[in-house]
Amino acid sequence: MKIAVLPGDGIGTEIVAEAVKVLNALDLKFEMETALVGGAAYDAHGHPLPEATLNLAKASDAILFGAVGDWKYDTLDRPLRPEQAILGLRKNLGLFANFRPAICYKELVNASSLKPELIAGLDILIIRELTGDIYFGQPRGRRVSPDGAFAGAEEAFDTMRYTRPEIERIARVAFEAARKRSKRVTSVDKANVLETFQFWKDIVTEVHKDYPDVALDHMYVDNAAMQLVKEPKRFDVVVTGNMFGDILSDEASMLTGSIGMLPSASLNASNQGLYEPSHGSAPDIAGKGVANPLATILSAAMMLRFSLNQEAAAVRIEDAVKKVLALGLRTGDIYSEGTTQVGTAQMGDAVVKALSAQH
Repeated sequence: MKIAVLPGDGIGTEIVAEAVKVLNALDLKFEMETALVGGAAYDAHGHPLPEATLNLAKASDAILFGAVGDWKYDTLDRPLRPEQAILGLRKNLGLFANFRPAICYKELVNASSLKPELIAGLDILIIRELTGDIYFGQPRGRRVSPDGAFAGAEEAFDTMRYTRPEIERIARVAFEAARKRSKRVTSVDKANVLETFQFWKDIVTEVHKDYPDVALDHMYVDNAAMQLVKEPKRFDVVVTGNMFGDILSDEASMLTGSIGMLPSASLNASNQGLYEPSHGSAPDIAGKGVANPLATILSAAMMLRFSLNQEAAAVRIEDAVKKVLALGLRTGDIYSEGTTQVGTAQMGDAVVKALSAQH
């Protein structure tokens, strides 16, 4: 089981270290190799996704990813910015299906900004298509001044594009996932305005014919954003495009109390996957030892489940996280009166201890 470990920037190095610590506490043998990515890679090699890092990712069964980005790189040309590393990995590895579960643990009901009765027992799976949409539209460009800057520019544009195969495969992923849950899929689009999403809606409806046991409804993205706050437990599996999925999954994360609790998995057709927390690099708290590592640790559990075929080990990690929360340990983002605030490494140590206690 070969894992490429790509910590990245900001808090990425801290949270990935805790996930690696948890993985090493399991009774499994991993081959883990670490490489630079994002801003750290740009500083060392002049590119956010060096060839050596990409080759390591391609040769691995799974990628454990931290986060990339820092304000200091905002002045770089777009192809050299740290965020291009994650887009490059998605494209080169064919990572088309992004799983972002939003689960509200009973111990964190009061950490949410919503009323407890609205989010108690919440369990949503957002499935985001990753390789199409406006992020990868062709042609894609902008009108700029001769020196390459936006100063004096009259226009900027990005095109939104989807192909039938891209929509068909993500729809099937959603319907298959729903079969293992409550058998309900909500397809989110903007078909009333955008031709791209009328195309999306029509194809999802066609694919649904092969899944008569799964209920399907369609919802405009603005309504979906509202319903996630108004009545979040109405959703089971939500499938949507790249941009809408990016936005809605972050919104859903706050229903659970903190984005620091949300893992994610990005898979290709052979179940090779990239696993990362849903949050970013948080340079404002980097190096302070206060970041929440649980989203990364839970991402490692998803890696065991989806790419490494180690379901029992995945459940062990998830149970250990629940045990730690039940003990009242909290990082600052989920802290509340009556609980015990701990740092990044302390939280990782607590999960390892809970794992050891399972035997």
